[in-house]
Amino acid sequence: MSIKTDLTRMWFTRSLSPFVFTNEYDEKLDFEDCTQLGLYVHIPFCRYICNFCPYCKEIYSEEKLDRYIDALIKEIHMVGSTLRGKKTVTSLYFGGGTPALAASRIGEIIDALSDHFEITEGIGLELHPDNVTSDILRQLKAAGVTRISIGVQSFLDKYVGVLGRAAVDAKAMNAALAEVPFETVSMDLIFALPGQTIDDLKADIDKAFETGANHVAVYPFIDFTFTSSPVKAMAKRRKRALMDAMTEYFEEKGYYRSSIWTFSTGEEAKYSSMTRENFLGFGCSATTLLRDCFKVNTFSTKEYIARIDGGKLPTSLTTRFRKRQRMVYYLFWTAYSTRVGLREFEEFFGVPLKKMYGLEIFLAKVLGYITEENGIITLTKKGAFYFHYYENYYTLSYIDKMWGLMRKEAFPDGMEL
Repeated sequence: MSIKTDLTRMWFTRSLSPFVFTNEYDEKLDFEDCTQLGLYVHIPFCRYICNFCPYCKEIYSEEKLDRYIDALIKEIHMVGSTLRGKKTVTSLYFGGGTPALAASRIGEIIDALSDHFEITEGIGLELHPDNVTSDILRQLKAAGVTRISIGVQSFLDKYVGVLGRAAVDAKAMNAALAEVPFETVSMDLIFALPGQTIDDLKADIDKAFETGANHVAVYPFIDFTFTSSPVKAMAKRRKRALMDAMTEYFEEKGYYRSSIWTFSTGEEAKYSSMTRENFLGFGCSATTLLRDCFKVNTFSTKEYIARIDGGKLPTSLTTRFRKRQRMVYYLFWTAYSTRVGLREFEEFFGVPLKKMYGLEIFLAKVLGYITEENGIITLTKKGAFYFHYYENYYTLSYIDKMWGLMRKEAFPDGMEL
């Protein structure tokens, strides 16, 4: 565990106590009164496994996928049937894995969710570049998908090879996207790869928008301990120079910044499954964040199906938040959008943000990490980089440890972070 993340956690929670996860779980989830609730569904199957990907996934077979989706629909009804009526939610996102492999059954999953939830802000789904065909896009659109995210990673041959991916057929992708339009077409790219320059990034960014994207996410490469990628992390100074130059390029082009890593042609082009106050997760490895707790489902598809068939929720680990712990979680993921609203924080917690963290806000302003205007705290370019720098420690100290354990054990006894 990183000393930096330990000290940060203790400072912001005003406590020496770690985040404690146990294998206890609630038979009924207390989400009916949650505001700004989102939905997430995980489909963990891929045709082949990318060596850099840390997410819960396994090799696709049609039989395994069908059995999994049958269980997934049962989980949705198990959770949703506890409602007295339909619950209004903001958005729905399908992640993976490669959710588009289930294109013919996405409509069934959305129908099951629609029995219990009313989705008001759209439905997003991730695709591998190989899935971007007019037939698959039509199936997704007919099912109700309004936003798509394509995991391009890079259009450049030298990085496609480094990442163990096949070359992207940009011309065919562009033709399919022109034939079947969506509200948001996001493309994921990776930065901080070996030898990568700003000209390389500019070429990838330009190619993404030329190929049909109206939203681009440029994520940093992170070398998780449990992946088999031979790629090593870029040095801090070079990464900052690259990130600053990339941000300046997006700004020069007039793109709108919607988060630390995402830029779009306008504010209306949105794609984010993370910056939500509360969310319900369905499927293997999916997480649920509610006002007082955070839970994560088992990473084993076999055990997930067995648990659902036995009439039990597939929760693997749960933590119960103390108030300041929940505040830290809220601020971390809200700051991902580069903006934190003072009014929104007070509405959620019933106490002013500056009363809880006035000193930290003052110091962040002095150090040039944030600005404040009209009740909105905004990360500066410097602040965005250091947010990323800390997030890297958080990812390797917390997420790497949790996911590493859960890849080995379906239902661990517990853990501390």
